[in-house]
Parts: sequence; C-alpha cells; structure tokens
Amino acid sequence: MTSTASVPRRPRRDAVENRAGILAAATATIAHDPHASIDTIARSAGLSRRALYGHFEDRDALIREVIAAGAQRFNDIALDIREPDARLALARLTARLWREAAHVQVAAAIALDETHVAETAAALAPLRRRVMEIVRLGQEAGALRTDVAAPTLARLVEETARTVVTRMDASSAAAPAIAVRAVLGIAGLSWREAAALIDAHPELEAIL
Repeated sequence: MTSTASVPRRPRRDAVENRAGILAAATATIAHDPHASIDTIARSAGLSRRALYGHFEDRDALIREVIAAGAQRFNDIALDIREPDARLALARLTARLWREAAHVQVAAAIALDETHVAETAAALAPLRRRVMEIVRLGQEAGALRTDVAAPTLARLVEETARTVVTRMDASSAAAPAIAVRAVLGIAGLSWREAAALIDAHPELEAIL
C-alpha cells in the first residue's frame, strides 16, 4: 500500500480564491493609501483580520506578495515585446508598463521605494534582462546612443522609468507620452526624433 503522508495537499479552491482576493484588495487599497493597515486591507477583501493572517503572516509578507505579483505582470509585458527596432521596442515597453503601473501608481511607488527596491529588482530580473537586450541591439544597430556602455544605459533607462512612475501624476493625459519621450531621450533620441517616432506609429499612439 502506497503511503500518501508525504504528498502535499493542493490548496482548497476557496483558499486559493481568498488569497487572490486578498492580493487584489491589497493592491487596490494600497494604491489609494500606502499606509493602509492590515485591518483595512482585510475589510477590503471581505475577510476578518484573523482570516487574512491565515494566508499571510504579517503586513510585510503581504506587501512582498503584492510586489511579486506586480513584477510578474511587468515581466510578462517585457517578454511580449519583440519589436526589432530598439527605439520602437523601448517606446512600446514604456507605454505598456506605464499603462499597467498607472492603475496602481502608489503601490508601484512602494515597490520601487528604497525599502523594497532590492527585492523588486530581483523580482523584475526578466524585465531588466529584456531592457539590456534592447539596449545592446539598439547600440549595435546605431539606433541608440553609444557614448555610454550598455549596462549603464540600461540602468539609466530603468531609473528614468522609475522616476516617471513615482513622480508623475497618473491622471494626466500627457503622462504616458512624457514617459515614453523621457525614456527615448535618455536612450539618445532628441525630442524631435522621439515625437517623429510616435507620430509614425499610430498603434503606439493608441497605447498612449
């Protein structure tokens, strides 16, 4: 007779749904109030504080899970960008990431603050690798600036995007285009070249 004592049980469906609901509630709640308490998050999820602690040991653990879930969405977007023109790839990537981050800007800002930036950087490793690939290909093709080494330029692109996400008003209609132009500018395009690139691609305008 085969023992099943060592076989881990699958989480019950309601437990999985509760956990997903908590993450969604935490993301939405923190987006409005970065200092939201665990009680506030639990109420938003329709659960008691005790029930929430059945899924997460404390608020920090919940925040880490929110960061990981958000990072996965960002990584998926990055891996979906396969545009051969590095300039257009950066524009598309920035526009799509902005659209994702703008919905939960405060939560994104928490993920990018100094307290969580190290774990966020680790969670965003696939995105960072994709940015590096785009930068290297762009430099090799002469489409991006070459006066800065690829690793440094990739980091500058990241920091520019980080600043835009944490500092700009997400409700501004001009914010997405400014984000794209800021990234393209640090990558080596003039403001006229960035504007011409956006104008030449109506589908990019649709994202913005």
